[in-house]
Amino acid sequence: MTNDPKNTPPEDKLREHTFDGIQEYDKQLPNWWLLTFYGAIAFWIGYWFYTQDSGLATSNTAALELELDRIEAIKLASSATQLDDGTLWEMSRNSIFVDAGKVTYDTTCASCHLADFTGTDSGGIGPNLVDNTWVHGGKPTEVFEVVDKGVLAKGMPAWGPVIGAKKTSEVVAYILSKHTAP
Repeated sequence: MTNDPKNTPPEDKLREHTFDGIQEYDKQLPNWWLLTFYGAIAFWIGYWFYTQDSGLATSNTAALELELDRIEAIKLASSATQLDDGTLWEMSRNSIFVDAGKVTYDTTCASCHLADFTGTDSGGIGPNLVDNTWVHGGKPTEVFEVVDKGVLAKGMPAWGPVIGAKKTSEVVAYILSKHTAP
């Protein structure tokens, strides 16, 4: 190897200041590092806008409430074999059961009781489900019994064999969600 001055790299300039006997080179940061740095800043601004300012993302509180409702729904579903008034009222306050019951209600019950539960008061076939007058009893277990076994004399089919006990309890929870617990 020869020490040709044309092939040797130029000396890097040192900054004028010294701190604790250390001098720094006066070099620019590499472009890949700058791109990563500015990209992280742009990502942070977009992420902050999405989660905090736009309202598009689910808030932490809403996510926590949804997860707690899901856990409570699992507990209630495991105790669904022994349905009593208290359990059905608890189901009616759980958004997981109510949302599932709404889907089933809309496909099976809304044709007679209407989507707004008003039934014969608004031209439907079945009775009103949101007033305080219950034809066959207003306790949750009585409502479950009517949905499950039906009232053939009045034209109400037995939905229990068709949709099953779980969906029947979800429909009852959805109906009860429109009422206040005693």
